[in-house]
Amino acid sequence: MNLLVNRQRFPIPPDWQDETLLAVLREHLGLSGTKFGCGAGQCGACTVLIDGHAQRSCLLPARAVGQQAVETIEGLAGADGRLHPVQQAWLDERVPQCGYCQAGQIMATVALLRQDPAPGAARIDEALAGNLCRCGTQQRIRAGVQRAAALQRGQA
Repeated sequence: MNLLVNRQRFPIPPDWQDETLLAVLREHLGLSGTKFGCGAGQCGACTVLIDGHAQRSCLLPARAVGQQAVETIEGLAGADGRLHPVQQAWLDERVPQCGYCQAGQIMATVALLRQDPAPGAARIDEALAGNLCRCGTQQRIRAGVQRAAALQRGQA
């Protein structure tokens, strides 16, 4: 079995195929940007994109991914090292406090902006409701999403 992760194919040995996608990403592939939070799919720290849709990697067996494309936080920046607009907006708005939830928040935001390039506050709150932030930076997260949308439209 091979997984397509961040535009690269990786062979996954049989003994790893029934592990969660999160475990394969972190422990087998060394992509530790995706975080283990609750292990029950409820906090969103493990969010990755699978064929462009935000998914909880802590619940998904690697085998279930099949031929779908997986994107992690490590795959967002360009080959030249330039940050993705969402990553840049996060820095510009000083979103992170502890930072643990941020990879999941960023990945959920990328998925949102691909679906809706100019979301309002209610849509942002709805799309990110499953990504918990215990530090209380929700206002900065919303500002980061709005800045990222503007950056992607060339208006920031």
